[in-house]
Amino acid sequence: MTGLIVNSIHLSSSAHLCHLLHSTSSPPITRKRIIILTDPGLEIDEGDYDDDGFPPEVVTSQRSPRLSSVNHCQYDPCLENQEPCESLKARTGCMCPGKSGEDMVPHAPRIQALQPITEGENRGQIVVQWCAPNSAVSTYKVTIEGSEVTLFKENHRRALVRSLEVGTKVCVEAVNSAGTSSPTDFSCKRYERPESSDHKLLAGVIGGGVAFILILLIVAIVLCRRQMCRKAKRDSEEGVLL
Repeated sequence: MTGLIVNSIHLSSSAHLCHLLHSTSSPPITRKRIIILTDPGLEIDEGDYDDDGFPPEVVTSQRSPRLSSVNHCQYDPCLENQEPCESLKARTGCMCPGKSGEDMVPHAPRIQALQPITEGENRGQIVVQWCAPNSAVSTYKVTIEGSEVTLFKENHRRALVRSLEVGTKVCVEAVNSAGTSSPTDFSCKRYERPESSDHKLLAGVIGGGVAFILILLIVAIVLCRRQMCRKAKRDSEEGVLL
């Protein structure tokens, strides 16, 4: 009986020793680190997974196609008697700029110039030029110092008004069924008399004359100094000879 117990203990110890030897001699299990490359310069680290696992599905990124260039309508808001932009769009398929409707008060127009007429039967009168806003407009209203009012159709971009004194304020307002635009710094302008060609010519003549006189003075000073230097040199030479 004692021999059986000893043999059993011996066999158990041998099995345990073999297990230890097997565990120490087996190489360690390493996990692979997978990095998936999709687009150049972009790395996706999927982490660690063992040999029996499967990497997750990677969806390749798709680049959105480039938008084609927009075909804008050949429409200038500063020119009058043009074909409306909506008609151009319906006829050619071009794109018009954004525009508020009749149910909204229009934005203010922009005054382009206050130009006096210098020739012909309208000489002395002033041409008011403006650009249309991005709004639905039925009428334009031109006011002088807030009192004199003249109305023009929506396809007009210029108006002829009386002769103005320097500093007179002129405003252009847009009107539709929702109301009238509010005056702004760019929809109002004070008249300034432009310089005439005669004044420019006179200023050029005066400037040229002054420049010519300055050149003569500089030349005279240079010649005088040279003459004085020569005389001083001659006097010094005569003194040495004496």
